[in-house]
Amino acid sequence: MAEQNLHEGAAPKRSTWDALAVFFERRTLVMLALGFAAGLPNLLVFDTLSAWLRTSGVSLQVIGFFALATLSYSLKFLWAPLVDRTAIPGLSALFGHRRSWMLVCQGAIIVGLWMISGANPTVNLGLVALFAVFVAFTSATQDIVIDAWRIEAVGQERQGAMAAAYQWGYRIAILTAGVAPLFIASRANWGIAYATMAVLMGVGILAVLLAPKEKARPDMPPLMPADMPKKPAEEALEWAGRLLLLLLGALLFGTGFTAQLSLLQALFGGEGSLPALNEAWDARPLGVFVQVGFALAGLALIVAAVLPLPGRSTRPGVYFVRSYWHPIKDFLVRFSGTAGLILAMICAYRLSDFVLNIMNPFYLDVGFSLERIAEVRKVFGVIMLSVGVGLAGWSVARFGLMKSLIVGALAGPISNIVFAWLAFQGPDWEAFAVAIAIDNTTAGYSGTVLIAYMSSLTSAGFTATQYALFSSLYALPGKLIAAQSGAIVEAAARSADSGGLLGGLRGLFSNLPANSFARAADIGVAPAALGAGYIVFFAYSCLIGVIALVLAVMIARKQKAQGGPAPEPAPA
Repeated sequence: MAEQNLHEGAAPKRSTWDALAVFFERRTLVMLALGFAAGLPNLLVFDTLSAWLRTSGVSLQVIGFFALATLSYSLKFLWAPLVDRTAIPGLSALFGHRRSWMLVCQGAIIVGLWMISGANPTVNLGLVALFAVFVAFTSATQDIVIDAWRIEAVGQERQGAMAAAYQWGYRIAILTAGVAPLFIASRANWGIAYATMAVLMGVGILAVLLAPKEKARPDMPPLMPADMPKKPAEEALEWAGRLLLLLLGALLFGTGFTAQLSLLQALFGGEGSLPALNEAWDARPLGVFVQVGFALAGLALIVAAVLPLPGRSTRPGVYFVRSYWHPIKDFLVRFSGTAGLILAMICAYRLSDFVLNIMNPFYLDVGFSLERIAEVRKVFGVIMLSVGVGLAGWSVARFGLMKSLIVGALAGPISNIVFAWLAFQGPDWEAFAVAIAIDNTTAGYSGTVLIAYMSSLTSAGFTATQYALFSSLYALPGKLIAAQSGAIVEAAARSADSGGLLGGLRGLFSNLPANSFARAADIGVAPAALGAGYIVFFAYSCLIGVIALVLAVMIARKQKAQGGPAPEPAPA
């Protein structure tokens, strides 16, 4: 799929109407419903369940442990190879490989939600926790399959529309799962609320049944080699060692990637254990380096678990090589000469967004109230984000993937400058709305284009594994760099306050109201200096986005120089 999809030179240019018509095709509408099915269980076992637990008298400490159920979403790349290569007996022949997996996952989610609805956390908290973990695991598995189906169901020019439809459906589900259960619980009870959500998962089953027939899959060797002699005793020891490394690696990676130390503390005696690590974990800004270190150590253990034994070929070794190394090797071979650039670009593409992790403090410092922030950011902002998602789907269909990718790499960082403009406008809600409209539209655009691009990098036979790896790992560098955001603002503010090179920026804030940047005294600077610090920070956030732009242009030029066939036509 990928090596053919990324060369766009011979692709016919679509008209505006043809590009819009993609959103009304059968596969896109099915994708909208599948996005809903993917988003519904996510919030139900994370945010909404915490409300039920709290009203049942469960302590905040215990509720915090329930958040660890969502570790499955970060670790799904570990079992993605099974989803790629294992057929569902009976169902795969009837519905196809991907649709059969989706039906099994959706049925399991419905059962899990139904079991939660019948449990009482006051009496059977452990049972509720078990069902929540089950729903989270099957939901993460459903995500793997839906992503793979989305990629394989259409050609490259429709990937943007499919990604947009998925995100629209997902956001509708998040809204539904965040509001409807609370309303139902207030009128009836939590059991009925979760039973209703289980029924709503039927939307996903209906979508699978309406989805078009899948294309034939390539013949792939089984993960477990059939032509090697069995050595039960030796293999049992090897399996045990490899699985132990995988579990330990998954624990460390999940702990670091999600910044949740609770599970590790639970293994060592509960809250209050590991005090030195807990202090380092919460330190700012150095704590994030500890978290990323845990994630990298976990990845190292996972890699060690899947490598073949030195000088020996064993059945478990071949199994893990085929599961993990073959998908990676396939990507490296197909993109020989550009694979490193592509991976670097993926990791850098959203950096300018990831570093904006101090925006609520910024809005408060400018002088906006919490109510105004909620109105503009959480309501109007979500609408504009959805608009950006749709624009990306149209852009990929109208102008092609690489052009849209470059536009997103340019627009994302530049849009951050609007916040520098907002800084010296003061608490003007109209200026706030303009800034949010520009930023959220570009964020939705660039995020959707990146999803479409990562989708185009996969190949048939390895779709689920490759995409799960891309989507699980691309945010790790952003997590590390984003930890420095607050320190950059404060350092720039102190420099401006001392009258140095940045001192001239203070003049931009001479006419602001008294409540703007009033907390500047907390770091020992004048309000105007804190405003100058934010301007420097937003300029920095724009500059680091240039990395992705340069890499995207380099990739496009290399691929154009290499030449290649036109994109495969999408299924009708």
